[in-house]
Amino acid sequence: MIRGMSDTEEPASEDERRKQLRQRRMNAHRSAERALARPGFLGTLRERLTLLERAPELYDLDETSDMYGDGVVGALEERTAGLLGKEAAAFFPTGTMAQQVALRCWAGRTGDPAVALHALAHPEVHERHAFSQVSGLRPVRVADGPRPATAAEVRGLDEPFGTLMLELPLRDAGFLLPSWEELTEVVEAAREREAVVHFDGARLWESTVHFGRSLAEIADLADSVYVSFYKSLDGYGGAALAGPRELVEEARAWRHRYGGTVFQQFPTALSALAGLERELPRLPSYVRHARVVAAALREGFAEAGLAWARVHPAEPHTHEFQLWLPYDADVLARAAIRTAEETGTMLFSDGWQARGPGIALTEVSVRAAGLEWTADDVREAVAEFTARLAVEAEEADREETARA
Repeated sequence: MIRGMSDTEEPASEDERRKQLRQRRMNAHRSAERALARPGFLGTLRERLTLLERAPELYDLDETSDMYGDGVVGALEERTAGLLGKEAAAFFPTGTMAQQVALRCWAGRTGDPAVALHALAHPEVHERHAFSQVSGLRPVRVADGPRPATAAEVRGLDEPFGTLMLELPLRDAGFLLPSWEELTEVVEAAREREAVVHFDGARLWESTVHFGRSLAEIADLADSVYVSFYKSLDGYGGAALAGPRELVEEARAWRHRYGGTVFQQFPTALSALAGLERELPRLPSYVRHARVVAAALREGFAEAGLAWARVHPAEPHTHEFQLWLPYDADVLARAAIRTAEETGTMLFSDGWQARGPGIALTEVSVRAAGLEWTADDVREAVAEFTARLAVEAEEADREETARA
């Protein structure tokens, strides 16, 4: 019997149970005194509106409001193109649309609808086959392991392709980035095959520490780049496609056809400008501190005597990374929530994903709130979590036995 149920109650469905657990996690995160990250999208509407309090410092609010992409939206596009060292940029309501449009335009220019990309790339995992269903493109998997694609794999692909798409960082593999040398070799391999290169740079903003290069130097390797304004910059939403002016102008036409030329977008554009002003300069400090947190997590679990725990990558490439533990996902989720409820410290704010029997992972993000944590704080939080993890695991075993 599920804890908290009477003998006469119907058990909740799996979907309902997961929704309840997610809501409990969200409530615990909101009430926790400390957390490694407090992303704005988890806030209330009132809290989200505070993002625009500094708007007068970012843009002339006495200017006429935007209509169909002019005004403040145009200013955001210009700022983005400058940061990425590209001739022009176009604002899109979503990254999914921006990338479909970019790759569709490149397919028309190269005459080849095949897009080489990693099996774990966002379009393959999270977009419901939009490439083929909506844009008439044909994805070709250049690699499928939990690591970035290599130059040898690009050179050895046994069919032609017009565009190579690289997700930087590769989120579902652990927010992984290649080395600078590996990245330049992969790009060169694509050039050898007369293909264009597009960067899925949803989280490109935080890659500068790992590469030791500026945003413009990184983006210069690609023919076009997509960036997100909410994933790392904490804006309300939106994305941009940057590249050659002629390509961007064509992309604007397709944006209209896809329904992406929205009448007014000034709140989202202003929030993006706020993110560029506030969060972008902070990202390198988040990345560096994520490495402190990752090391302390490893030490904390070792001190707690946990048989096996893995931080991946061992030294994070960005301010986000994975933690793998040998427990059922629901047990880990309940232990994380229980720790936050009882101690006021939310060590693991994200959900847990099952990756096989008795093993699960969560994504750890270190943002401004996490900068206040010392390594000792992290190790102490791990000790509190593992104590409650043992309790939750025992209770789960008893429930399993009762069901049997």
